[in-house]
Amino acid sequence: MVSVLQNVAIDCADAYELARFWSGVTGRPLDPDCRPGDRETQVLPAEGPVLYFNQVPEAKTVKNRVHLCLRPETSRDQEVERLLGLGATFVGDHRNPDGSGWAVLADPEGNEFCVLRSDSDRAAAHS
Repeated sequence: MVSVLQNVAIDCADAYELARFWSGVTGRPLDPDCRPGDRETQVLPAEGPVLYFNQVPEAKTVKNRVHLCLRPETSRDQEVERLLGLGATFVGDHRNPDGSGWAVLADPEGNEFCVLRSDSDRAAAHS
């Protein structure tokens, strides 16, 4: 017997608004039953676990111990710019001169996540 990963739970101050941000990041819809002010909301990915947002009273105080890593369809640098336009903030640059590495961003509530190289970035580095 095994367990199946159902969702990734993210504690937050405003579940609906943070889910809207992540819906924009992933291009996937919010659960159609979710409404502004809901204490629990979800983003429904085409594959993989649901992104579940749970409103909690306490603020985020330290670095995430678990975080999401994104592999964009476009280049990593183009995706970083797009995500900054959606409301993310730049946290750390771990990109290397040879094109390897990643960028660390944070969502509007300060939850860190990584943007990895895209498949096309990786292929170009091996050409």
